[in-house]
Amino acid sequence: MSAVEKAIVILKKNGYKYTDKREQMLSIFVNEDRYLTAKEVHLLLKESYPTISYDTIYRNLYSFVKVDILEETELNGEKMFRFGCMHQGHHHHFICTSCGMTENIQMCPMDFFKEQLSGCEIESHRFEIFGKCKECSDINNL
Repeated sequence: MSAVEKAIVILKKNGYKYTDKREQMLSIFVNEDRYLTAKEVHLLLKESYPTISYDTIYRNLYSFVKVDILEETELNGEKMFRFGCMHQGHHHHFICTSCGMTENIQMCPMDFFKEQLSGCEIESHRFEIFGKCKECSDINNL
């Protein structure tokens, strides 16, 4: 079963109906394999669905986040979304600030912070590193 098919099953289990637009949105995230803004998704979908509204895109993105299909982060005050890492164990990401490419980081810094926060109950955490990937760094250094 493909990642998009698995995501559609998750949507249906959570009471969301199948639509071609939702499937196309999910396919965009699988094919791009990077963080995207709602604006980028809107531009990519407008080719197939010229009348699709920005609000529809945003509502669906947040529905996908709510059921753990998409992950979200924020960069420079703008929300960004990517297909969730469904199959992988606990990990974090390096995110390119130019192209949105992500790379998994298997090491987790929480052991260090647990020692620093003795007596505290940590409920969750997120660790992301932002910078330029090799390709974007090479372009900027030409």
